Amino acid sequence: MRLKDKVALITGGAHGIGLATAQRFAQEGARIILWDVSDQGNDVVKQLKSQGTDAIFKKVSVTNQEDVNQAVAEAHKYFGRIDILINNAGITRDRTLLKMSKQEWDDVISVNLTGVFHCTQAVVPIMKDQQYGRIVSASSNVAIRGNFGQTNYVATKSAIIGMTKVWALEFGKFNITVNCIAPGFITTAMTDLMPEEVRNQTLPHIPLGHWGVPEDIANGYLYLASDEAAFVSGICLTIDGGAAR
Repeated sequence: MRLKDKVALITGGAHGIGLATAQRFAQEGARIILWDVSDQGNDVVKQLKSQGTDAIFKKVSVTNQEDVNQAVAEAHKYFGRIDILINNAGITRDRTLLKMSKQEWDDVISVNLTGVFHCTQAVVPIMKDQQYGRIVSASSNVAIRGNFGQTNYVATKSAIIGMTKVWALEFGKFNITVNCIAPGFITTAMTDLMPEEVRNQTLPHIPLGHWGVPEDIANGYLYLASDEAAFVSGICLTIDGGAAR
């Protein structure tokens, strides 16, 4: 098992990519700390426990620094360590720049960017004391190529790449690796809401000819969180079927 007895904190873990990641990590022997703003996290943890995984759930908004700090302290007390942080929580509020409200801008910045800051800042002191850690955050391939109507989202995902490189420099001396993943189009409940016509328009830009599934990203998280990637830090791993950049 590639993550045997490792303790992994996964944000946004009740649905989609986060859920697939929790399940994949559990298969590889990890103990799971699951955070989400949805109560469905309780059902996920119940399922994981029924399969023999030691797992806990807490309803946490990564935008609230006090709640994040408290939840990290509780998880650390329960497990005694935190080896892996998957900064997966994220939202979209798409609109062209001239129509985007300040609230839509602030909402996306708060979750996708400030939330990553809160979680990483809270967990790194624990990893530093352990002299071991794996931090992987969710960027997006739109951070590289841009996307119409996503000024706020692209701004956060571009910033994740930059923060990843800075933190790789700052935390390497503590045996902490820091990386990010840039998914392309992935089939989730959120993307299922897109009109079929819009979805079909994306396919010519994906050389493999189809969208990915949450497990594709979970496998990327698994690699970067495992000891197989012990000498990998400061990178952005793009998983998008070869989509045009």
